[in-house]
Amino acid sequence: MSGSMRDERAVLALADGTTFVGRALGARGITTGEVVFTTAMSGYQEVLTDPSYAGQIVTMTAPEIGNTGVNTEDDEDPKPRLAGFVVRESSPIVSSWRATDSLDAYLARHGVVAIEGIDTRALTRHIRDNGAQNGAIGTMPSLSDEAIAALVRRAKDAPSMVGLDLATAVSTREPYTWREGTGRWHPSAPGATLAPKHDKRVVAIDFGLKRNILRCLVDAGCDVTVVPATTSAQAILDLKPDGVFVSNGPGDPAALGYAVDTLRALVEQRPVFGICLGHQLLARAFGASTSKLRFGHRGINQPVRDLTTGHIEITTHNHGFVVDEASLGNDTAVTHLHLNDGAVEGIAHRSKPAFSVQYHPEAAAGPHDSLYLFERFVRMIEAGRL
Repeated sequence: MSGSMRDERAVLALADGTTFVGRALGARGITTGEVVFTTAMSGYQEVLTDPSYAGQIVTMTAPEIGNTGVNTEDDEDPKPRLAGFVVRESSPIVSSWRATDSLDAYLARHGVVAIEGIDTRALTRHIRDNGAQNGAIGTMPSLSDEAIAALVRRAKDAPSMVGLDLATAVSTREPYTWREGTGRWHPSAPGATLAPKHDKRVVAIDFGLKRNILRCLVDAGCDVTVVPATTSAQAILDLKPDGVFVSNGPGDPAALGYAVDTLRALVEQRPVFGICLGHQLLARAFGASTSKLRFGHRGINQPVRDLTTGHIEITTHNHGFVVDEASLGNDTAVTHLHLNDGAVEGIAHRSKPAFSVQYHPEAAAGPHDSLYLFERFVRMIEAGRL
């Protein structure tokens, strides 16, 4: 990109009137969304393409982003789903042999409006102290008080994340099968063994599914069919699954009543495993409530305790909503807790073969401490066959 284009101004305006002036990155124009931050120091391509970030402007807290470019293998979805992107500095140099494009070119090609050159530490502190809030990024050939005021109004007028069903917007439109495992990228972590055969029929409900979750299910021995978010319980049962997986995804779980109804029916007949939004939906199917966190958990270094073993896992997170522990009934056990704030990170039904975790055991990017959960799901399926 030429120097003149690199110097084009951009503004991030928050709904409370706070503004940050920087340089335009990626596509030109205006975008709005909930401004959040992730503490991940790597995996920015997975962040960009994680459908759970739909409707959000994501701030990377690491100071330089883009030095390894982007490639064709690390996408979690065929295209970026987030509303906008914020970095302190984008690297002008791409140094990875795997790279097929630069970050700037990738963002521009996919129409992602982004901003660089702002104080992301100050922005992160502001969100941490005041909570996640809506914002707007606008590229501006020339700055003016009127243009900035108009951008603040755009931020104020953007819809709240509370009450939004974003899953149907990012879900697959048609069912499909998935056969690819992690292959040469398979981690050498405890319990992460490749299954010799794939004989567990699993239906994965796509509320914003990450590809690496599917790869981990295949590694554990699952033959996976992916279905749209609005697929009925009966249509899923007609596929004769041995188990059902409930995926991650964006938005407010309270807005997905149709999914909760589907899960209430499925847990009576099949083993169920949920991740992230799937965890929240399963909890609601058990009668619990969910609520919005002040600024959420987003990063790849979050400490979680497995209450069933006492082990501490370092985990990958991306969620703004949480299961309310006090609302859980006697038939639901808390299995995992976040060590930073005590948030519920895992549940299991006491009498039905159903469990879920709030974090991301597939860890793309991130640590592999929690891969055992996929094998736990497979063992649950095998036990149900007896």
